[in-house]
Amino acid sequence: MELGPSGANLAGVLDRLRDKSPERFEALNEQLGLWIPEFNRVLFETPQTGHRSIALRTREGGHVIQANNLSQGTLIALALLTIAYLPDPPSIICLEEPDRGLHPRLLRDVRDALYRLAYPEDSKENRKPVQVLATTHNPYMLDLFRDHPEEIVITEKIGLESKFTRLSDRTDLKEILGDAPLSEVWYSGVLGGVPAGK
Repeated sequence: MELGPSGANLAGVLDRLRDKSPERFEALNEQLGLWIPEFNRVLFETPQTGHRSIALRTREGGHVIQANNLSQGTLIALALLTIAYLPDPPSIICLEEPDRGLHPRLLRDVRDALYRLAYPEDSKENRKPVQVLATTHNPYMLDLFRDHPEEIVITEKIGLESKFTRLSDRTDLKEILGDAPLSEVWYSGVLGGVPAGK
């Protein structure tokens, strides 16, 4: 059972995690409550034979909110947590705007989940690191990586092609950044990665 490119099979992956790695499933539930405090538990339902679905339980009142009634941001957060707590995640994970639909206060949590995958030893995980590729247009997300320019690649469209530049390869980076937030410098266009004509 694997999580599909669009998040398909999330219920099955979570159900398997609960059965095969209950400690990880409990840790995921704990993190879910920290990320999105109105919820405290992932629940499972069987809407029809051979199908599993998920729901979240509210902290207050214990109301069950089915997945199709959850916001896109909540589902993205749950999928990210699921990936981060898998005992044997894929060797490479590509995420298009993992911050989409999330409150800006959750961005540090998203970054930490990505770091849990990429730097397992920091989370006392005994597995190989995962290569994580994530795109963002969010300046707040970018600011979280200011101290790690080696982890940032600026993509710039030139005609029908794309040019990739690792931020740490810029010899003038310290001079350009100074004390300014990375997002402001990126937004100014000095680093590239700005749509043509803007």
